Amino acid sequence: MTYVVFFTFLLLITLLGSYLVVEKNRRIAIEAKKKLFNDRVSKTNLRLKLKLNELLEAKVIRPKYVPKIQAIVNNFFVVQGHTDENLQKLESITDLLINILSHELSKTYETSSSSTFADNIQYFVSELPPQGILYNKVFYTETLPSLIILLRTAELAEPAENNMPQQISNEEQSAQEANAA
Repeated sequence: MTYVVFFTFLLLITLLGSYLVVEKNRRIAIEAKKKLFNDRVSKTNLRLKLKLNELLEAKVIRPKYVPKIQAIVNNFFVVQGHTDENLQKLESITDLLINILSHELSKTYETSSSSTFADNIQYFVSELPPQGILYNKVFYTETLPSLIILLRTAELAEPAENNMPQQISNEEQSAQEANAA
């Protein structure tokens, strides 16, 4: 009988130790996942901040607009849950915004005129919600993408290329058809 009690006690200690190890590993995994999530949010925020600073240095954007545009990333998780799907949406929206801002900035360098782009940014900022609670799913899926597209200015006129029509003689044409067959 004492052997049964001893082995039962030994088994309970082993089970308790195993449970504690598994629980500790689970907590470590959850913390690592949260850290990775927060790092991705921070990187997204930093990329937008760097682009806005570049626009500020180029004097295309007013300093008072920087925090208002930065609020797009800062307020994303105010109403929405912290899920990977939502984080991917944030990253794609931010990438779209950064790409359009970069493209428009390069056009201002080419034309040496930033007034249209500055006006578009002013309109963009005026349409952003005034309160963090209004940065909801509808804003990010419907309103913001259309506002970002409105940042685009007219494309530069591309120089006309001399497109001389190439004439192929009947002999060359028949030779090509013979090679194709």
